[in-house]
Amino acid sequence: MTSNPVLDAIFSRRSVREFEERAVDPHLIRKVIEAGMWAPSGLNNQPWRFAVVTSPEMITRFEPLTRYSRVIRSARVLIPVFVDSEAMYHEVKDHQAMGACILNMLLAVHSLGLGAVWLGEILKSESEIRELLGLGNNLNLMAVIALGWPVEKERRSSRKSLEDLVVYKDCKI
Repeated sequence: MTSNPVLDAIFSRRSVREFEERAVDPHLIRKVIEAGMWAPSGLNNQPWRFAVVTSPEMITRFEPLTRYSRVIRSARVLIPVFVDSEAMYHEVKDHQAMGACILNMLLAVHSLGLGAVWLGEILKSESEIRELLGLGNNLNLMAVIALGWPVEKERRSSRKSLEDLVVYKDCKI
């Protein structure tokens, strides 16, 4: 089978939690957000909203909001990703769209040579983050993506077997 760049990216992407101390070009940040914007959404309602945090002073203010403060401290960019409740039309479908949006962003990060991690534990600090950024209650935090240039090291991952996860099949796969 020939190489497939999309599958290669899916199978090689890893969460990165340590970043170099060099800045990320705003053009690359824009590409990451644009990738998120191109995720599918029901009725094409595009309920996602993004904040971009790059100043060290503001990044520092996120540190006490999660037990993963070392990841926040190391990141050069934070992208809080929100769903706009005023743009939603179906809770489940819109939350599925948000997952697609975030995954598109993570794959874009990887394709650009950057590294990132999807922070979910920080959701417990949603109201503090909205207040910190001066945002309204219509924006519900879905994740914070911490990103930057990855510290080079081997990253491994594993998955359960296909046989453990496929619950029905009527063909040999």
